[in-house]
Amino acid sequence: MRPAVLILGLIVLLALGVGAGLVVGAAGLNDESTRAMLLELRALRIASAALAGAALAVAGVLAQGLFRNPLASPDVLGTTAGAALGGQLVILFLTSIGSAVALPVWLAPEMALPVGCLIGGLVTLAVLMALARSTTRLGEGMVAVLLAGFVINAAILSISALVTTLTRGDWALGRALMEFSLGGLGGKGRTHLVLAAPLVAIGIIAALGWSRVLDLLLSGEDEAGALGVDVRRARRWILVWTALLTAAAVSLGGGVAFVGLVVPHALRGLVGPGHRRLVPLAAIGGAAFLVWCDVGARGLPLIAGSSMRDQAEVPLGVITGLIGAPLFLLLLIRTRREGLV
Repeated sequence: MRPAVLILGLIVLLALGVGAGLVVGAAGLNDESTRAMLLELRALRIASAALAGAALAVAGVLAQGLFRNPLASPDVLGTTAGAALGGQLVILFLTSIGSAVALPVWLAPEMALPVGCLIGGLVTLAVLMALARSTTRLGEGMVAVLLAGFVINAAILSISALVTTLTRGDWALGRALMEFSLGGLGGKGRTHLVLAAPLVAIGIIAALGWSRVLDLLLSGEDEAGALGVDVRRARRWILVWTALLTAAAVSLGGGVAFVGLVVPHALRGLVGPGHRRLVPLAAIGGAAFLVWCDVGARGLPLIAGSSMRDQAEVPLGVITGLIGAPLFLLLLIRTRREGLV
């Protein structure tokens, strides 16, 4: 498929999702006194979904290009879990002792969550790189990164579960931590977007800048090194941009799965492995995918009726999982038939 046609189709899909996102919701737009406020809140929510989806999809492109595996995702690095744990710890701090501590002027409560997610993602990345640094051969280095990522991810998920368990006595706090881990876009304001948008933009621009190196890495690290690529430096920076994009996305949408895996893998099958075309397509496609998933999260209780009367919306991570898991299985079956994995 021609990239121009695909870009136009994705932009139309995103525009339709924006329109649906402004209309769909438990509260109607008939009341003129609340219409402006509802539209503003939904517009901020749509912008958060678009930014988070674009960041996760581009992070998936980076991870799949780095590992030369179309089924890889940022989750294998542990940065998603690390960013989510950082966000949970910030929520715990602000709820428990934050009111009794004077926060710095630059770290307002609404900015603390994105900062915590970024710190969590970067700390996880630092641990990951430290564990993999002892390897000397390039091929062994990538295996070490993968193994370290799996171990770190499992450890962080266990710590996150422990934090949630320890807060069972506080119903409101436990619910906030659970909702964040399941994913959601509620309560995001302009400050969240102001902090996250530059991070997403920087990450996407950096991904475009590393597109040629990623193309060379597809032929293998030894071959890329022979062509003048500093593989260790490339690996280090690609991991950094993956962590940055993932942390920004988690700060906006919480724990959202499958976006960074399904979107770039599906688009790669349509336009090929060239990263200069794949990165912008993934950004638009990821934004459209998550905007529509958020529409589904708000619209499903309305469709279900009385069975979900008390549920304002379904967790966003549940929607992405319900859509992404079967789609991923279909992509996996097709990929195996083509002999790519």
